[in-house]
Amino acid sequence: METPTVLSGITSSFINTPRLQTHLLTCGAEDGLPILFIHGNVSSNLFWEETMLALPPTYRSLAPDLRGFGHSESKAVDATRGGRDFADDLHSLVEVLGLSAFHLVGWSLGGGVAMQYTLDHPEQVASLTLVAPVSPFGFGGTKDVAGNPVASDYAGSGGGAANPEFVQRLADKDRSSESNLSPRLVMNSFYFKLPFKATPEREEVFVSSMLSTQTGLGNYPGDMTPSPHWPTIAPGSHGLLNAISPQYFNVSHLADLNKKPPILWIRGDNDQIVSDNSFFDLAYLGQLGAVPGWPGAEVAPPQPMIAQTRAVLQRYQANGGHYREVIISSCGHSPHIEHADTFRKLLVEFWRKR
Repeated sequence: METPTVLSGITSSFINTPRLQTHLLTCGAEDGLPILFIHGNVSSNLFWEETMLALPPTYRSLAPDLRGFGHSESKAVDATRGGRDFADDLHSLVEVLGLSAFHLVGWSLGGGVAMQYTLDHPEQVASLTLVAPVSPFGFGGTKDVAGNPVASDYAGSGGGAANPEFVQRLADKDRSSESNLSPRLVMNSFYFKLPFKATPEREEVFVSSMLSTQTGLGNYPGDMTPSPHWPTIAPGSHGLLNAISPQYFNVSHLADLNKKPPILWIRGDNDQIVSDNSFFDLAYLGQLGAVPGWPGAEVAPPQPMIAQTRAVLQRYQANGGHYREVIISSCGHSPHIEHADTFRKLLVEFWRKR
């Protein structure tokens, strides 16, 4: 497989594990304290390059591509396992690399994977950093801080929630700016908050990263089933968006772990993707009139994603753990890109206290 072009100081390699051929970026001293970075949805490990290079050389940064993204093997996702396909892939990589303990950092979807990994292997996680993470109750289809579903079949979540034109443009490797649904404009409008804009060179890298997403029933977005409940779609059993449907994804019992690594939660104050009013939540779009037939907030309120995460982390702390929430001003969904210096300082300060 062709090795992608990466920034100077980053090493790109392929690691064969019993589960997956994984593309891995590494940086820093080989005997340094290991940091494992997990990227988000419709992206790849290339979104971590600047962060990796900015860290002190005493750290050993490792950033894998998840299955179906970047240059890792594109195996189908069994959505009925929630985030466990991704977490098990990661554990297989950790074993091959011989890591016994490390700091874990997850962005967006990667935050959900990191929470699942911490649930399964808490003894290996020295600390957990959640960067604009998906809610512990998944994405879409829930109505309150306890994660109760809007409908018994979790209508409003899963593979049918993706915009078909956006999915097609990903499949077509569309690099244009001709539509608000082109990956480039989605990134600049929702991953970042204006006036931030990547340099032209890095923008091309990030667009290429987005376009590495494997589309289809087994990957992004996955399949769907019809529902008698608004908005008439419910999760299927295959693919990525179904894997983070609350029908299958629930990591809220993180709060009940016996061993609780310290948690740093970093988010932007203008995140339009993971929000209590997310522009990617069909219920919020229905409230705005963009999805017809919305039955009202009594039946299908927007998912309170931030409130859900805070409620779980507050329970984590009440049960003997520790967390800190940091909100970065004038920031969208990508604090590590938009406010790189602030983000790096927060990480290093957090790790040095451990």
